[in-house]
Amino acid sequence: MPKFAANLSTQFTELPFAERFAAAAAAGFEAVEFLFPYDYPAEQLKQWLDENQLQLVLFNTAPGNIAAGEWGVSAIPGREAEARADIDRALQYALALNCPQVHIMAATVPPGADRQRYAETFINNMRYAAQRFAPHGINLLIEALNPTTKPNYLYSSQYQTLEMVEQIDWPNVFTQLDLFHAQLVDGNLSHLIRHYAGRYRHVQIASAPDRHEPDEGEINYPWLFTLLDEVGYQGWVGCEYFPRSSTTAGLGWFARWRTRR
Repeated sequence: MPKFAANLSTQFTELPFAERFAAAAAAGFEAVEFLFPYDYPAEQLKQWLDENQLQLVLFNTAPGNIAAGEWGVSAIPGREAEARADIDRALQYALALNCPQVHIMAATVPPGADRQRYAETFINNMRYAAQRFAPHGINLLIEALNPTTKPNYLYSSQYQTLEMVEQIDWPNVFTQLDLFHAQLVDGNLSHLIRHYAGRYRHVQIASAPDRHEPDEGEINYPWLFTLLDEVGYQGWVGCEYFPRSSTTAGLGWFARWRTRR
């Protein structure tokens, strides 16, 4: 049966961040993920996790200057020192929070820029990150983002990230299969789940095309959850969706999968 992690950056946002941990636990989640931990000391986050018996399963490296359109800096030529400082900081948080995997954000590529140079920069920084994280048994993830949600991101297709992992060529680097993004770009989700089992280590869900609860839209999630079981997927399924109203009101879909009572 799939294991679901609440995404505290998109769910329970009707509450202050500190209160979302208890809300997720009360709703039946045993794990959480969120975008960025860096606004809080690791000790504080660890306290909130422990108080609510929650496991942290994923967070991202820092996004850079969001106001300037950045979404990660690890692929930006000339910003290697900043990217590696972000990677080192993420490692410190992952160790303090017992988080088994971290998503290394690449970058958006300005129109007219040399995408190959950005890709090469990212590969070099990912190899640095892989070498730093590997002794601690922590996996690194890269994620394709559809161009409507995140225009000009380094990669939009699952096949691009799969190829990128091959080029990085480190055993602790995998893809992050966000089925919302994958549906909007690649489609054929059952093929991605079946054929590339073992090459993705984290799955995220949301309805398509509206990115709400996984009980509407064009993706048949109960069927895909069964398929994930069939291919032996052992990782977490992150609920990175934006609720239609309050988070709790939209959790009817989760009742059949809830394990914590």
